[in-house]
Amino acid sequence: MDPIEQLSHILPNLKATVGRIQVMQMNDPTPCSEFTVHDVLNHMIGLGGSFSYWFRGEEAPEPGPSGVYGWVPVAEFGEAMDGLFAAVTSPGAMERTLKTPMGEMPGDTFARFVAFDGLVHGWDLASSTGQEYELPETVIAAVDEFARNAVGPEMRDGDTFKNATCAPEGSSQLERLVAFSGRSL
Repeated sequence: MDPIEQLSHILPNLKATVGRIQVMQMNDPTPCSEFTVHDVLNHMIGLGGSFSYWFRGEEAPEPGPSGVYGWVPVAEFGEAMDGLFAAVTSPGAMERTLKTPMGEMPGDTFARFVAFDGLVHGWDLASSTGQEYELPETVIAAVDEFARNAVGPEMRDGDTFKNATCAPEGSSQLERLVAFSGRSL
């Protein structure tokens, strides 16, 4: 499954998850260590915007200050995810070499990292706000296969990725993937 197809499932699911977050949950902790719900949303809005520039072959502007909200930034989040998907599907995006925090790589490869990141952060948001988080098993399997081949020990620096944790026996494929990403279940 190509990364565009993965993102065509993950991004709408993310937007729906964000749409169900309550204002009172914005300061709740998430499984993404040291990130509240608010922080995960800011992270995704900010990076999604930067990634959009990269996929279009443009230089991203310097990030502005993190958003401070008295509401759930549903519209802002949706705009960032829609812009990201438009950029990923723009002409040449998958073939273009991108300069990323993990080094230079083809757009196709970076889009797979974006799918992995989006899937895991979606789980972070859903699990910390009491929501179900369901994606087609084929999407989870494709993201999982990529992640296990792409995330090496050198990337587990505690910042890019933490060390994998053990998923309890009987965990779902999604739970095993988020444990691989370094989340505790």
